[in-house]
Amino acid sequence: MNLKLKQTRRRKPDWLKIKLPQSSKYANVQKTISDHKLNTICTSGKCPNLGECWDRGTATLMILGDICTRACKFCAVKTGKPDAPDKNEAKKIARSVEILKLKHCVLTSVDRDDLPDKGATAWSETIIEIKKKNPNTTIETLIPDFDANAELIQKVIDAKPEVISHNLETVKRLTPEIRSRAKYNTSLEVIKYISDSGVISKSGIMVGLGETFDEVVELMDDLRAVNCKVFTIGQYLQPTPQHAEVIEYVHPDIFERWRVIGLEKGFTHIESSPLVRSSYHAEKHVK
Repeated sequence: MNLKLKQTRRRKPDWLKIKLPQSSKYANVQKTISDHKLNTICTSGKCPNLGECWDRGTATLMILGDICTRACKFCAVKTGKPDAPDKNEAKKIARSVEILKLKHCVLTSVDRDDLPDKGATAWSETIIEIKKKNPNTTIETLIPDFDANAELIQKVIDAKPEVISHNLETVKRLTPEIRSRAKYNTSLEVIKYISDSGVISKSGIMVGLGETFDEVVELMDDLRAVNCKVFTIGQYLQPTPQHAEVIEYVHPDIFERWRVIGLEKGFTHIESSPLVRSSYHAEKHVK
């Protein structure tokens, strides 16, 4: 048997074991997503917190379809040629937020390098529509890099979400191996532009891909240099044998050390533990 395949099948440690709740809230979110034919990163990204978040009545909605134009080696989202954007998607999303009675909504999207505006207009329209129909709902947006095009990033900013997040995903050394097309310094440019606009800026990474402890600390310094306020760190979990392999299951104590160091460096909020994903406990980050 292939050595890499054997490594990916090794037993996960106890701290990565999760249970799937089946409460009425969980069922309601599941039904709404199905009835409205919505895409969520919870399912497309095989998020380990799907059960917990849906049980709390929250979900991260994914716009612009479920097919990405990039093929990052960590991501479970389908890649290929996407369909044309749904012209009614913004209204569908806004209505679903209303049905679910979300106090805080998280939006993300696939990369749409096939579109002239890379999806920025759809982002703007969706945020505006949600706020129009749900004026008391706060919004976090987890955006692509838009190739660091300031005009496109500004479209999202002008729609006035409370938090704008863009993930570095991994440390600088591993970026060329793990991410598709995206560049470490380009992502920092995006985060700086967001920070300079006055909106709460946020980023996140996965660990267990072969990075060192100190490389994560150096990445924190890079984020604080562009005034990133909120930071998330979680364990990478290999979606399929075709994706990048897990090099290490990082112990929870290490995550806690990173959390303390990050707060000392000036982040206002840090989520750092094995099952954390970028939208985990996102409602707390608005404050």
